Amino acid sequence: MAARGNAEWKGDLKGGSGTFQAGDSGIAGEFSFHTRFEDGPGANPEQLIGAALASCFSMAISNALSQQGNVPESVRTEAVVSIGKIDDATSITKIDLKTVGKVPGIDQATFEKFAEDTKTGCIVSRALAGVPEFTVKATLEG
Repeated sequence: MAARGNAEWKGDLKGGSGTFQAGDSGIAGEFSFHTRFEDGPGANPEQLIGAALASCFSMAISNALSQQGNVPESVRTEAVVSIGKIDDATSITKIDLKTVGKVPGIDQATFEKFAEDTKTGCIVSRALAGVPEFTVKATLEG
């Protein structure tokens, strides 16, 4: 299966603007220099990367837990994607994941182990392997 997304940019970097759409899902929005580099309201590509990673991570850890006989009631994940400079090039410099699971039958240490394994094993995490700092904080609830 191939996933599709598209975007269009009009104008120069600081004065222009763009639109994006993620497949046929209805997920679409606008972005600009202001939304991306000046923390203005609106969408930016790093938010889309964060949403993709959080979605993939939640699915992957749920699958791993289920395969070991511990089906989660829920797993919520937030991804914070930061940009900065690496060798004078604007780059994704850090990703912080926070995942909260409600998983009967396991303890905190076990959930943390599954989270660390998933950090390096989910599809989107592997695609982002070049990000120099990538953390995960896992909390078991209930």
